[in-house]
Amino acid sequence: MPVDTTTFEKHYRIGELAEMWGLGRETVRRLVKDDPGVVKIRMGRKKAHTVYSVPASAAQRIHTRLLNAA
Repeated sequence: MPVDTTTFEKHYRIGELAEMWGLGRETVRRLVKDDPGVVKIRMGRKKAHTVYSVPASAAQRIHTRLLNAA
């Protein structure tokens, strides 16, 4: 069974990406929430209790897309 290449990559949380990119947490959450490869961990029934874990390759792809849009 093949292992997904993002499994052993460094993963970032929303706060880390917001700080690195100089954006607000909510802005970063909107950018990453529907991206393939982003791991969503739901804590309870409320959406507010969702933790996002973003692999380094996905973070790079999202940031590149963000820069190209500007």
